[in-house]
Formats: sequence, C-alpha cells, structure tokens
Amino acid sequence: MRLAIALFSSTLLLTANAASASGADYIRAYGAQGVNLWRLANQGRQKDSHIIQRPVLVVQDNSNIEEPNEFPDQWFTQPIDHFANSSDTFKQRYWINTRHYTPGSNGPVIVLDGGETSGEDRIPFLDTGIVEILARATGGIGIVLEHRYYGKSIPVSDFSTDNLRWLNNDQAAADSARFMAKVTFPGIDEDLTAPNTPWIYYGGSYAGARAAHMKVLYPDLVYGAIASSGVTHATLSNWEYYEIIRNAADPTCARKLEHTTLAIDALLGVPFAKRIIKSLFGLEDLAHDDDFVSVLESPLGYWQAKVWDPAVGSTKFDQFCTFLDKPILGNGSVSSLPIGHEDRLVHLPGGIELDFSILNYAQYIKENYVSQCKTSVEDCFGTYNDSNFLATGVDQEWRLWLFQVCTEWGYFSTAPPDPAHPRIVSKLLTLEYSSKICRQAYPAGKYFIVPPMPNITAVNALGDFAISADRLAIIDGEVDPWRPCTPHSDYAADREDTILQPFKLIPNAVHHYDEYGLKNISNEPVEIRKIHGEMIVFVMEWLKDFKAPGSR
Repeated sequence: MRLAIALFSSTLLLTANAASASGADYIRAYGAQGVNLWRLANQGRQKDSHIIQRPVLVVQDNSNIEEPNEFPDQWFTQPIDHFANSSDTFKQRYWINTRHYTPGSNGPVIVLDGGETSGEDRIPFLDTGIVEILARATGGIGIVLEHRYYGKSIPVSDFSTDNLRWLNNDQAAADSARFMAKVTFPGIDEDLTAPNTPWIYYGGSYAGARAAHMKVLYPDLVYGAIASSGVTHATLSNWEYYEIIRNAADPTCARKLEHTTLAIDALLGVPFAKRIIKSLFGLEDLAHDDDFVSVLESPLGYWQAKVWDPAVGSTKFDQFCTFLDKPILGNGSVSSLPIGHEDRLVHLPGGIELDFSILNYAQYIKENYVSQCKTSVEDCFGTYNDSNFLATGVDQEWRLWLFQVCTEWGYFSTAPPDPAHPRIVSKLLTLEYSSKICRQAYPAGKYFIVPPMPNITAVNALGDFAISADRLAIIDGEVDPWRPCTPHSDYAADREDTILQPFKLIPNAVHHYDEYGLKNISNEPVEIRKIHGEMIVFVMEWLKDFKAPGSR
C-alpha cells in the first residue's frame, strides 16, 4: 500500500508543539548555527542549561540544584598575563572536598580541571564522581579548579577580540601550575603545594587534553595525570565525529539517517524541489541551503549526551531514532519494510517520493527546533548576517570556547572529504561554512587578530596522538564521537596498558564515562565499576613511589 498525501493537506501539517529547553542536554556549541541554537535555548532567561545539539563537550547541568554548603566558592589570585610584566590580576574560583583528609597523612591532592564550562557544572564530580572516588581511596583532598574566563573566573570586562587574547592554552596551563605551587587551602595549616605533595591532575574531553598537557609541560608539579576522552589531537575538519555515530548507532537508525541525507542533498539541487523539502521542515524561508542542513544535523549531538547514569544522561538520541520510525497515519505495518520500499513512500507535489522516515525527521525538527523560533526562521537560523555575532558582553558565553576553537583547537564539523563515503550529514557542511563564524564573530582588535585558521600545531606539538609520560593515564570510550581525536584514535598506534602508563578503552562508553560515579561504587554498571577499580589501583601504585624533593 502506498501512502499518497498532499504536502499541505491537513493530515500532513506537521504543527510544532512548543519545545522548552531541556535540562537533559548538556552539549556546548560552536559554529554559527550553534550560536543561534544557544540563543534560542537562552531566550528570556539569563542562564539555563546549554541544550545545543552540536558536537563539543558534555557538561553536567547544575542549574536547578542548590550548591551544597559543603563546597562553597573559594578564590585564588592569578595574573591575567603570566608572561608579561603586568600587575593586573583576577580571581580564579575553585571548590574543595576535605571529607577524607587527615593532617600529616601524606595523601594526594586530586584536582579536576573545569574545562570549557562553569566550574559549578563539575561540582557533582567532587561530590560523587571521580574526584570523590579517588580522594576517598587515597585519603586525599579533592579540588575542582575553574578555567579562566569560564563561570565566575572572568578576568575582563567583556569578551571582545582583544579581551579574549589571554584565553589560550599557555595561559590556562600557567594558571594551573601557579595554583598547584602556591595555593593555601582554607582551614588547613599543612603545606599541600606541589611538588612536596603529590598532585593528580584529572580532566575530561578538552580538560582531558589539558591534563595530559600539564603532565608534559609541568612534570615537576604534576605527579600524575588522567586524561579521560582527552582530545590531544587538534584538527581542522572533524568529520570523523559523525562517523563514530554512524557506525555505533542502531543500524536501522543509521540507514535512515544516511538515506535522509542523500535524499535531501539531491532535492536541494533541484530548484522546485528545494522549496518543498524546506517547507516540510518548516524552514522554507531560510535563504541558504547550508544553514538549512546545519539545523538538520542538530539532533545528532544527542549521541554525545549519553551517560551510563540515567540521573544525568540523556536518552534523546534513541528517542530521536524511534521518532523516525513512527508510523504515518497509524499504519504500523510499513515500519518493518526496507527503507525506500514502495509501501513506505509518501507522494509529494511535483512527483517527489520520500520515505516516511524523512517526514518524521521533518516533524521532529519542527517540534524541537523551529517551534522555539519566535521571529523569522532567517533571524533564528540564518548565519550570514555578521552583525548577529558581534555582541561581546560577558553574558555571551558562546564566545569563549568558540574563540579557543578559532585560535588553537579547530574541530569544525564537516561532511566526509570523499563525496562517495557514507555519511549522515550533508555534503554542504564544508570547512568554509563551519569556520566562517571565526571571521564573523572576532573582528581584528587593536592587540590581537584571530588567525585565518586555528594554529592547531600549538596543540599537536605537545604530543598529539602519541602523547605519553610515566604516570599519565589515557582513558577513552569505545563509541565516543571524540575518540578519533584521542590517543585511542584509529589513526594512532596501539599501546600496552601498564600501571605506569595506563591505556584503557571502556567498552560501549561515550564521553568521559569514568568521570561520573555513584556514592556506592558497587551499584555502578560492571564496566564503570571495573574502570573505577583500575583507576584506584594505578593511582595507589603511583603514590607508593612518591618522594618529595629533597627527601631521602
């Protein structure tokens, strides 16, 4: 049976229900479309969860949880510029867990790098996650250290190009080094600074790369480091991100995504069909085709929001896949037919025939994205008006990680370079399109000019895929879309997993799965319980060999 319906019939009007910003999606954005989505998520409120379904870094939402009194804000004075003769300073925020500290016990300091988000988002890891787990096992102190410019550790009055010039790898690393060497903790008389106390530096994702870099750059201060999903390989085109999702997702869902991508790319090449397909998604007035397809890729970011702990993880990617298979007009029998089967086809004006999963995709986009737009779709989802990206107030948090992307890290979302390669994103997602935000958002300043392309050599020179050191642990997730940028990339050489240089891949894990934890480790899933046990073992073994400088 064929499904024959007209595009604008009442049965096909895919009305968009109002979609509120969900606190379950913790993905920070980059790219011009990501800025648009960030704005939609934050319209009408000063701060809320980041719901941008774009590939960067998962953070744990804390917006609806009162900060535990146990972990009040603490502050440490840092120079704005570590490498200039200047007296300008700012306050860097941190939090401390002393539950397991006993004076004179020689326990370590476990410091978690806050990375590219407010440090408040990392407090759960101080309470029940990896910091608490390692501090409890070692009798140590736990710390979350907020990254400069993020959260409340803001050294400038606005986020203009010039005022962002101190947001770079070298300055951030120097912050951490100075903190380790000079901090005095409230209520603790004992000197716990490095190198006289063993400091174990932990980070996940971007912060994971920073953990590895800190071990390389400051080996005398960083006794041990754990890089979880550490993206130590910077790249311009990050097309492999979607390749991981394509191969790891449910095969039926992946085939639907591939089919949809090819069909839409083909239709966009036919003038009369282009308006029909855009109308189906509620985006007929969006002028540029690359803007259109960049909206369509947004749900793919839900993959990265998967977490083994249902209390903080998202199931939205699986829900999205299920939505694609929703029967049209109640006819459930066609769902089991192969994609493209004649009985699955929906007839549209002009002789266009589409698999019904594409109509479901369109409905999903309308309900979850287009419905949030209160003005015109060009205003909400267009990316070619440069003036939309020039606000520099400190409330424009999107400017921070994006500045790092544009200057040193890259990771621009693109389609595979080979047009014949299977793909789940449009061929219109080119490097030129994805990187144009760098030119739009950061006009040349008096003191700093954003380079034409990020200086990824500054990152990769620190070790790239091969970064290694004694007491540097590499931990990654098997189906993490960021794995291609870690030492567990298929492009990297395999390594031996040892106590001194742990090299561990968590089966079926996504992004820094080991960072999350439960109060009772025995209640964790077997693979998470296993990795946490292994981490405790190798950190305890490392600590057996610690000798403070000058000690016999």
